[in-house]
Order: sequence, then C-alpha cells, then structure tokens
Amino acid sequence: MPAKEAYIRHRRPLFWSVSDDKLPNISDELLVETVLNFGTLDDVRELIQLLGLPRTAAIFYKTAVNRSRHNYFPEVANFFRLYFNRHAPGNTV
Repeated sequence: MPAKEAYIRHRRPLFWSVSDDKLPNISDELLVETVLNFGTLDDVRELIQLLGLPRTAAIFYKTAVNRSRHNYFPEVANFFRLYFNRHAPGNTV
C-alpha cells in the first residue's frame, strides 16, 4: 500500500464523506485541506513529512490564498498562511 493511501486509511474518520473505494483517489488538495482543517498537530506533522514542506505550502497557497472563496476555516487559513510564510517562503503559487 502506498504511503499516501496508508496515511489516509490511518485517519479514516477525517475522510468520513469519501467512500472506501475512492480513498486511493483523494487528491493532494483535498488531503491538505482536510488535514489542516480537522487534523491534529501530529497529523499535520506527518502530512508535511509525507508531501514535504514545499509541496504542502504550495498546495495550501494554491487552494487558499488570494481566493475569494475557499474551504479553510478563517483561523486555520490565517495560522498556516503565517506558518508557511515563515517556514516555506519561496513556495507560493
């Protein structure tokens, strides 16, 4: 089982709206959005280990920053905007 799929299956309650047969097809964008919004700090750390800090930051910026609508909670979007600006500043989209 690929690492991404194992990561998702280990956190199955976060992906309650996705049927079991579609779990392997979860996009990186949905993965990052769900884990940043609803995951624990350990979930976020393991996500960054899985995808890498630059890729996670790039996906976040692509899906949240400079968009009038996104699915991140305002507090989550603000926190991770500050976090990625400090720790991955060259990875904006």
